[in-house]
Amino acid sequence: MANGSTLPSPNPAPSLSLRDFSIARITAVGVLGGVLSGLLGVGGGVIMVPLLVLWLGIDQRVAHAASLGAIIPISVAGIATYGAAGEVDVAVAAALIVGAIAGARLGAIALAGIDPHRLQAVFGVFLVLVAASMVALP
Repeated sequence: MANGSTLPSPNPAPSLSLRDFSIARITAVGVLGGVLSGLLGVGGGVIMVPLLVLWLGIDQRVAHAASLGAIIPISVAGIATYGAAGEVDVAVAAALIVGAIAGARLGAIALAGIDPHRLQAVFGVFLVLVAASMVALP
C-alpha cells in the first residue's frame, strides 16, 4: 500500500469469478440473501458468502467482495421499507454508519492479506458462534 489507496494483493487472482456462473444461480443467491436481510437483518456475510463459496465454488475473497457490493442496494431497499413504517432510528443508524465505514476499510485491508484457508476457518467459527449465541438467547 504505497499511497494508501490500494489494497495489498499477496495472492494470485482466483481461477473462478462470478462471471463463470449462470445469472440464474447468482440471482437465486441474491434473492435468498435479500429476503433474509429484510426479514432477519442478515444477508451479505451470513447468507451470500456461504452460498457463493459452497454452492457456486467461488473463492472466499471474491464472495466477500461480492456480498459487500450487494450491501448498498439491499440496505436501500430495507431502509425504504422500515423507514416508511417509522422504524429507523436515525441517530443509531448514523452512529453505526460512522463505525461501519471505518471498520469496513480495516476489514477489507485485512481480507486482502489473510490466507484463504484461515479466512474460511475464521468465518466458519464466527458463524458457529453467532448461531450458538442466537439459540442460547431468550
